[in-house]
Amino acid sequence: MEALLKSQPRIINSSSFFITKDENLPNRNIRSSVRFTTLDNYRTTFRRRCQLTLRAALDSSIIDRLGISEAVYLNPELSSAYRCNEYPKPNQTVLEAQAKVCTGPTQTKPLTEEQAFKVFETILRSAKGELQAEEQVSKAQLGGFFAAMTIRANVFPEATQWSEGERRAMQTYWPQLVKVLSPDIIFIADPEGSIMGAGNSIGPQYVGNCYNEMRLVGALREILAGGHIGYEEVQGVLKDVLPLKSDDKTSASESLLSAFLIGQRMNRETNRELKAYCLAFDGESGPPPVADVRSLTHYGEPYDGNTRYFRSTLFVAAVRACYGESCLLHGVEWLPPKGGVTEEQMLKFMGANTRLSTLQAKELLEDDKVGFAFISQREASPQLYSLIGLREHIKKRPPLATTEKVQQYVRASGKEAIVAGFYHEGYEESLLMLMRRRGVHSGLVVKGEEGALSLTTRVRSASASKGLPVNYCSGFRSRNVIPAYEVDGVSRENFKLEINAKDYGFEPTETPRTDRSVSRNIELGLEALSGEKGAAYDRIVLNAAVADHLLGCDGAEQITVALERAREAIDSGEALSRLLNYIKASHKAK
Repeated sequence: MEALLKSQPRIINSSSFFITKDENLPNRNIRSSVRFTTLDNYRTTFRRRCQLTLRAALDSSIIDRLGISEAVYLNPELSSAYRCNEYPKPNQTVLEAQAKVCTGPTQTKPLTEEQAFKVFETILRSAKGELQAEEQVSKAQLGGFFAAMTIRANVFPEATQWSEGERRAMQTYWPQLVKVLSPDIIFIADPEGSIMGAGNSIGPQYVGNCYNEMRLVGALREILAGGHIGYEEVQGVLKDVLPLKSDDKTSASESLLSAFLIGQRMNRETNRELKAYCLAFDGESGPPPVADVRSLTHYGEPYDGNTRYFRSTLFVAAVRACYGESCLLHGVEWLPPKGGVTEEQMLKFMGANTRLSTLQAKELLEDDKVGFAFISQREASPQLYSLIGLREHIKKRPPLATTEKVQQYVRASGKEAIVAGFYHEGYEESLLMLMRRRGVHSGLVVKGEEGALSLTTRVRSASASKGLPVNYCSGFRSRNVIPAYEVDGVSRENFKLEINAKDYGFEPTETPRTDRSVSRNIELGLEALSGEKGAAYDRIVLNAAVADHLLGCDGAEQITVALERAREAIDSGEALSRLLNYIKASHKAK
């Protein structure tokens, strides 16, 4: 059985070459070829479609064995294809329950009696070893689920505490569960021996199974009671237990770490807790390299990617690099809960080297033919990267989902700025606090589509959700030219506004959908960088110019000027040239 997929982006480069890729997607026999034509034929060749052909040859027996759905088989460059198959999948019944209960005091949705009985029956059968290996409930899931139940029982308002159905299910199953669950899970479910009402002494006496767990257990006693812990305590816990090594008996239990992460998020982290997560592993591998560039913007896109709409930041970085605004992107290849399209997937699909070190990224930032770079968390912070498998099993976003967006893996000799996306109201202030703590000259938070950075040109829907609207921006900028980390006090100008693209001359357009397709996202970006006018082109121009203007970049004091130079970077062919130069240069970086 064979499938042949074809899409046709417009592409160009400074020299003719092919990129062939057949090893990047796990368990797929996929080959993509991209032919780049010369800049000499720019105006004519630019308007021709070059073929990006994806071939997947899988017989039905392989499809059945791998459990690939028809949708994924027909489009193997979907973001879901980038999930590492070494990670065991979570139990879906319990994961669905976690989606309802492992959240905040107003967002939690108590389980119905039918749901609760099904969940506890699944947990009991798993603990007894009655489920197939791929159906078992992991320790991380148990830690997250029971931490949520405990916090809800202890401190949540009546509307989001246990439902009557959950109480009946717990009363029915707990006497059996306490006989088969491990002590760490029993501690999480009833840390003081007071919730279940059965005189449980395991919880109050539990101290952990190894040295690395002792501080974690102490912190959890406070968290499970709805409390908060200090900066040093958060950092101490993280440094004790990371990197996570599931096969190491001296490593902390995944159940305890899962309870810690989801518990802090449910209690809504304090600023000192968020700062601890943000700065925990700064300098672990020595001071970050300093790039000799006059301006550097660190882009903090949500690491779990986009599932619906065009993700433009990679192409925006290529545009801004054309006029000296160097950009450093960072992220991962695939991450739950969304598991959407990421910059690493796009770069990998196009044939770039996605295993750059911070020193190699510095080299590309300084390259006058490139001027931007991407760093994977895998290379920059192995400690945090070790949590990816666990993060799939806790279902909801942990505090790291906020703080990993505010990192500086490379510094600059000139001005520095951080841009980060957000969705939930309140976190914009936390992100700006972290940016100020980083000491950058300018900071910007954007409520783009899907909580990402992409400002949109579409008209706001009359049925839009409550809270801050899409295209809301908030931030600060400084007029200092001295590197921020060399000065103690920085005079900052604060701002808040909603971007209306129509005010800048853009016609309202619907956002291009990509629906998890990596190749579709690339196609839209390459077509836009080839000069094809439309929704994707407008979004790249808008996002580049607004970032320049709001961050106080040189030459962007007037938004009309900022828009014009972004268009010129695209229409001249330089932005596309820089993107394709990056693909080549990433393999040559020393």
